[in-house]
Amino acid sequence: MEKRTYGKTGMNVSVLGFGGAEIGFQGASPSQVDKLLGSALDAGLNVIDTAECYKNSEELIGQSVSHRRSEYYLFTKCGHAAGLELPDWDPAMLEQSIDRSLKRLKTDYIDLIHLHSCSEEVLRRGDVIEVLQRARDKGKTRFIGYSGDHAAALYAVKTGLFDSLMTSLNIADQEALDEILPEAAKRDMGVVIKRPVANVAWRHSQEPDPKAYEHTYWKRLQKLDYGFLQEGGQAAVGQALRFTLSAPGVHTAIVGTANPGRWADNARLLEEGPLPSEDFEAIRRRWKNTAEPDWIGQE
Repeated sequence: MEKRTYGKTGMNVSVLGFGGAEIGFQGASPSQVDKLLGSALDAGLNVIDTAECYKNSEELIGQSVSHRRSEYYLFTKCGHAAGLELPDWDPAMLEQSIDRSLKRLKTDYIDLIHLHSCSEEVLRRGDVIEVLQRARDKGKTRFIGYSGDHAAALYAVKTGLFDSLMTSLNIADQEALDEILPEAAKRDMGVVIKRPVANVAWRHSQEPDPKAYEHTYWKRLQKLDYGFLQEGGQAAVGQALRFTLSAPGVHTAIVGTANPGRWADNARLLEEGPLPSEDFEAIRRRWKNTAEPDWIGQE
């Protein structure tokens, strides 16, 4: 699997990373996670991303692959109390959350900790950033970052205090391409993308539940009406994924799945390499001609 240098961190990351939300929220068993992560690492994937609030995702990852710790970069997030007694974004809670993540993941250090989508107002206070800086100084994490979208993401990038940005980018969510990613590139930040295939929202023939993650993307895609989505199946997924990974400044994309064979499938979709420039620009033009003012990055 292709590797890219993750900005100023120097980490040599696989272009596809494992997203740990599904294994927590879908109640995966330890044996299922063993197969899932084992097949992913064997396929050449070397980025595992999780978070403090993905139920027992961190524990499952720690139980499954802590013995292979040298084979992957470990990313997690902090900000939500998720069972701790202090409020979200409280500095003392953040410190407890980071220590808890280390224990759950059965590791002495995390490669990268992202602040988990806090508001610009919280960022401007500064104390949450200081918690991550102290964790880095103490060796609990090698690098620090911000995970989020829209104005808060742009503010986080412009502070110059973060090594990494995690943000949304896909065929139905392109706000980050206009200013956020160029600003991140100026600072040589690593960029990891969430929702790189727009939750495959086009697979729904009927409008999804408004509470579903993919609902907003489904509605946008009805208006964008990309011709290549009519092909359906893996061809459409491959085109969408290659678009995201062809965007300037992107280093890795996080894909969540409960299917152990999905990593090899996704790797095959990328064998054709970057999307041809004419195809990439056609998707960009369609977005620019169709996107409405409120089509901002989705958390």
